[in-house]
Amino acid sequence: MRLGGRLAGAIDVLADIDARRRPVADALKDWGLAHRFAGSGDRAAIGNIVYDALRMRLSHAWLMDDESPSALAYAVLIRQWGLSSEALSAEFADDRFAPPPPTEANFSALASRNLEDAPLHVQGDIPDWVQPSFEACFGENWLTEAKALAERPTLDLRANTLKASREKVVKALDRSGAVPSQIARNGIRIAAGEGASRLPNVTAELSFQKGWFEVQDEGSQIVADLAHPGEHDQVLDYCAGGGGKTLAMAAAMNNKGQVHAYDADRKRLAPIIERLRRAGTRNVQVHDDARQLEVLKGKLDCVLVDAPCTGTGTWRRRPDTKWRLTQKNLDERIAQQQAALSEAAPFVKAGGNLVYVTCSILPEENDRQIERFCSENPEFSPEPVLETWTELFGATAPKPHSPNEKTLTLTPASTGTDGFFFCRMRRAN
Repeated sequence: MRLGGRLAGAIDVLADIDARRRPVADALKDWGLAHRFAGSGDRAAIGNIVYDALRMRLSHAWLMDDESPSALAYAVLIRQWGLSSEALSAEFADDRFAPPPPTEANFSALASRNLEDAPLHVQGDIPDWVQPSFEACFGENWLTEAKALAERPTLDLRANTLKASREKVVKALDRSGAVPSQIARNGIRIAAGEGASRLPNVTAELSFQKGWFEVQDEGSQIVADLAHPGEHDQVLDYCAGGGGKTLAMAAAMNNKGQVHAYDADRKRLAPIIERLRRAGTRNVQVHDDARQLEVLKGKLDCVLVDAPCTGTGTWRRRPDTKWRLTQKNLDERIAQQQAALSEAAPFVKAGGNLVYVTCSILPEENDRQIERFCSENPEFSPEPVLETWTELFGATAPKPHSPNEKTLTLTPASTGTDGFFFCRMRRAN
């Protein structure tokens, strides 16, 4: 397919997402099934246009004075991919599959408007109602943080040290452009790429099948490291999901001690079995029934609560969720987080740690949850964590946001990762 056909495909997908309010991954999958002639490169390019359009939806629409799928898709090619209107006209002149060009009004708006004149939430490409939360979290730097959440994400991997060193994995993935991550001790990074370029399918690599590495955002690796379980500790990953942090902690413990992985949603937990097998992990027990955990109450050194959240920290990877988020969604997640903390706390032994993590950057889900929980459970208190950060990652590593050195917020702008919140609370002896 030429660029015109790819652009037309992206417009169709964007229109489908608007009409049916469905996840972008589902819309792209259905388009591919209905257009089997499209090759992997075509599908990747179409996906890039769609994701880029959704990441910067508000600013694209404001500059084009048009929020239609066509205007958004054309804005991607002009604003993000660096193609001029003249170059596009020449490219599409003899392409019968190319979509109609933008209107003169679109081009006039794009040529005359300055994004600095737009409302601040439009400049940051975030819903207007979450702007106060960004301001509360980041102060005067909130707009920089918002803009960073509208950029393309890198592909991050974690070397599984039970089977291979980071150096060995980097060498195995050399043709994919893999390099060591800046912060995470076992992290590996592949650049996001530009335009129609596609990321390598690293899960097809023999080294992945051998269990040498896992796909895991660097921020997720970092918070698992900060939990800092000892080799012989008893650990509970209370909201384990697919097991990314379980695997990271188990490897950090060198297959010693014990990690109990539990999730109330059995479907989310299901992939962990195959991942554990491939990774060669032997110190993990998987539980899909809360009753199986009763014998662990008051006995665990570390309980990790990777709580359900709005996922605002993952907006680079899931930009469609940015525009579906509502106050009702936020309220529901806050209630679920409170419940998860209350349910997990009894498992922590005296002197043990309760670790609270979200992939959100909203203070309502983060610092305010810690304040509420500790006020209602005075036997728990937040522990200083910036010292642990320096011990693990070095004094020169980029630093996350921290209002008090006890809670941390990782972001694309500050740490080059997805947005994550971290707090480690100690239970009094």
